[in-house]
Amino acid sequence: MTNRFASSEDVYERLLDFVNVERGQKTIFKLDRMRELCASFGNPQDGCKTIHIAGSKGKGSVSSMIARVLEAGGHSVGLYTSPHLLHWKERISLAGDEMPEAMLLEASEEVLSLVDGKLGTDFPGNELPTYFELTTLIAFLAFKLAGCDRAVIETGLGGRLDSTNVVLPAASVITPIELEHTELLGDTIPLIASEKAGIIKADRPCYVSRQRLEARKIIADKAEALHSPLREAPLLTFIHELSVSPSGTSARLSFAEGSPLGARYPAGIEAHTPMIGRIQADNMALALLAAGELEGDIGEDAAARGLARAFLPARFQILALDPPLVVDGAHTPDSVRLALESFASLFPGPAALLFACAEDKKSDSMAAALASSFSDITLTRPGTFKKGNIHAVERSFAKVGGSYRSIEEHEQAIAYAVSKSRELDIPLLVIGSFYLCAEVTRFIKR
Repeated sequence: MTNRFASSEDVYERLLDFVNVERGQKTIFKLDRMRELCASFGNPQDGCKTIHIAGSKGKGSVSSMIARVLEAGGHSVGLYTSPHLLHWKERISLAGDEMPEAMLLEASEEVLSLVDGKLGTDFPGNELPTYFELTTLIAFLAFKLAGCDRAVIETGLGGRLDSTNVVLPAASVITPIELEHTELLGDTIPLIASEKAGIIKADRPCYVSRQRLEARKIIADKAEALHSPLREAPLLTFIHELSVSPSGTSARLSFAEGSPLGARYPAGIEAHTPMIGRIQADNMALALLAAGELEGDIGEDAAARGLARAFLPARFQILALDPPLVVDGAHTPDSVRLALESFASLFPGPAALLFACAEDKKSDSMAAALASSFSDITLTRPGTFKKGNIHAVERSFAKVGGSYRSIEEHEQAIAYAVSKSRELDIPLLVIGSFYLCAEVTRFIKR
């Protein structure tokens, strides 16, 4: 097949011609169009054993951990995550390693040829496929071309109507749930939990992290109705000797007596991940529970090696150490508080903050969590990809007192904040938006 695309970046530019919810564009969420698209290619999503993951925070980290553990256990693993940081192809990988460009281009050509010259009326809902639907289909097809026997699929938004929810997984995984995307998913924890629980499938196990009581009830009720065995990490896994350092998170993980992992790892596992934060110990426990119980053939050494290779950018990523510069894509109040806890623990004392968020985020709550912890604060926009309201962010920080500077142009703000951190020789935390983290990463690379 002749490929019109010279690179995956060309594919990305073509995909941006389609409705992109990540940019704030609107669509009607439904699955019939995605099902029809998949059927056009013989349902490539059914070609391997899959683990499907939803949640409000930590789902990317857990996805990466599960993929690496499965890989260390001898499997060829496709990993689908979002958003990407610097390059679109980060979303579609082989357990985190780059998918061969030729394979990605072949899958992209096949998928995009399907929509060339078509109108919205040619598809269910009278709308052309969206950016995320097409990207998801490209991932399914690329994993099939790569010969993957396992896939770890992270939802993009919600779960019940997410484009990834055409998979019939061997297991579902749900990470902590909090208020997010309330304009789309509902404005209460039970409503959001109901959307996330939409990935639970009949007679397939569901692995869950520690949840708020109201979220846990929704998940448990859905699992019971579908006869889905519920595996709760807080009841089945135990964390000992937890330590967090700039090199990552370490802990000894043990498992309940009588459980499959308790029998397989009677002395527990000495676990380490380069991802930083106390929450990463919970994520490692959940990932091992899902991967280890489901597969049944992953040895202790392979499990530890897999966790040690798990990584995603902009999840409390340290880009520099002299002085420290940390980027974290946290954009919900709870995840911001967790990142701040790690930052203050590793880098106590005066510190600088660079903050931006998209206009649909809870800037008041994030400002309340952050403002008093920094001696130097710079506010800006998250970049050009997604709309931000810097005036709303200014009002949020003004409410909680303290001083800040506001630099609307994000490139100028980044240069200023990095320069100021170096001038004062104090650590800098960049937080509130993956898009801002991407711009800072590009700045540092340059």
